This record gives sequence, C-alpha cells and structure tokens, in this order.
Amino acid sequence: MVIMASRTNWHCCLLAFFLLSSAACAQLSTSFYATSCPTLQIVVRATVLRALLAERRMGASLVRLFFHDCFVLGCDASILLDVVPGGLQSEKAAFPNVNSVRGFEVIDQIKRNVELVCPGVVSCADITALAARDSTVLLGGPSWEVPLGRRDSTTASFDTANTDLPGPDQNLARLISDFGNKGLSARDMTALSGAHTIGFSQCQNFRDHIYNDTNIDPAFAALRRANCPAATGNGDSNLAPLDVQTPLIFDSAYYRNLLARRGLLHSDQELFNGGSQDALVQLYSSNPALFFSDFAAAMIKMGNINPLTGTAGQIRSNCRVVNSS
Repeated sequence: MVIMASRTNWHCCLLAFFLLSSAACAQLSTSFYATSCPTLQIVVRATVLRALLAERRMGASLVRLFFHDCFVLGCDASILLDVVPGGLQSEKAAFPNVNSVRGFEVIDQIKRNVELVCPGVVSCADITALAARDSTVLLGGPSWEVPLGRRDSTTASFDTANTDLPGPDQNLARLISDFGNKGLSARDMTALSGAHTIGFSQCQNFRDHIYNDTNIDPAFAALRRANCPAATGNGDSNLAPLDVQTPLIFDSAYYRNLLARRGLLHSDQELFNGGSQDALVQLYSSNPALFFSDFAAAMIKMGNINPLTGTAGQIRSNCRVVNSS
C-alpha cells in the first residue's frame, strides 16, 4: 500500500510539474529573446525609425497592422500571409484590409535585418508587435515593455477578417461587443481608439458621417466634404487625417476633437455621443498621461489575444509565406 501510494504521489507530482511547465511555456515574456537575440529591439527600432523618416504616416499604418492582425485569429502574423492560388485565401484581400492596410514592406525589411543577426529565431508576429510599439514611441506616444514569444500561424482567415474587424460605421454598443469578444473592456476600446490620433482614413470610410450624421460640427463636415464627394465611387480613396489637429503626432488631441464633434469616422464620434464612454473621453482629453497609461496597458492586453506559443505554429523565414515542410 505504501508503494502504491508513493507511485500515485509521484505520478501526481509529475503531472503537476508537466502542467505547470506547459503553462509557463505558453506565457509571453518581455525577456523572451534576452539570450537568443539580445539586439532584437535595437534592430527593430532602427528599422522603424528609418521607415518613419521616409514617411511619417507609416507609424500609424504599423500600429493599425498590429490591431488588424490581433483581431483575426489572434496575434499570429496571419495578416502578413500572401494569397496562395488554389490554396490560402489571404486576409489582405478582406474588405477591411484591401487597398487599405499597409506597412508590409516595413515588416519585411525588419525581418531581413533581424535574420542577419538572429537567423530563424524571431517570429513575424513579435516583429509586428514591436513595430507597433516603436511607431507609437517615435511619434511621441507612450512606451511599454512588449511581452514576446509569439509564433507565426500557418494559416489565415479571409472570412474572419471580414466579420471580426470593427467597422467605421459601427455604433457604440456594437463596438463594445466586438472588443468584448476579444477579451477587451469598453475602457480598453476607448483607449485603443485613441490610436486615431495619428494616421489617415479614406473617404469611403467617413462619407456617410460627413453627409448624413447630425452629431458632427457643420464647419468640420464642410471641410471634409471638400475632398470627399457625396457620390459613392467618386473619390473613395481620398485621404483625410483622423486627427484634424496633429495627425502625425501621438497625443490626446483625438479626444478633444470628439468633444468638439470633429471625429472623422462615425465610430469615432460614437465614443462621445451621450453614451457610456462620454466621461472617459472627457477625462482623456484633459489628462494625456492617463490616456497614455491606459493605451499602453490596452496594447499589452490586445497583444495577448490568442498567441501561438511553445511548439504551436512556426517561425516563418519569410513573413509572407508559410515555411515549406
């Protein structure tokens, strides 16, 4: 009986150790590449800086790229995969992404640079996460320690990209629901929306808001109509800044715009339209430090959406294609 009990206890301890070890392996860590690629973050920051010096708008595009990756299947670099004729249907071709999401060439360059110093070690998913953080910092926004250790997917989901990415015409309830489905709170949603303090959007995304909505400053609507014709199909890709004040600086002006009813997208103005987020928008508009803190925390939280870790997925050699077996 003593022998049987000992064996039982030994098996229980072994099982507990295995479960704890598996859990530990599945956790992202800010020091994941400390030994295997100690210069990683220097390489990423330098490459992002060069890209922003060439085109400052690219910073907003890299932040958006990370968001669009994480909301479809999780933060697994699935958005980077190109279409495979007769096979993989790329998320790049989904309606929210096609002719809109950009920054792929910058990720490619970062990957090439990283491979020179740490071949076969760093995932495209982690590179995308770091590029989003560095873009935010280089445009004047907050910094945060990025948890790392994600691996790259071997598939993508065109259909999920069409259903799970929040759209520019959504109301507040739908926005809260869509973010909630990803484990993000209403506060996270309002903080992450502050990324619209940088970047631009196409006329087709805000046309209905500037011509048909009533919760918009008339002078602002007139300003935006000058470059966005009312007729669908006419000037659809014309760009306007998401933040009319400082579109290339990461600050809290986005929220001040909302107070003045100068949100570019319908979904932007929904955050300050007599609903549950009004008070938080007012708070962020007057307290940039709070916004920065909440934004950083929400980016970390978003970066934890369903990452592939351990032996799941792979480390792609080329971010655009799955490694050949």
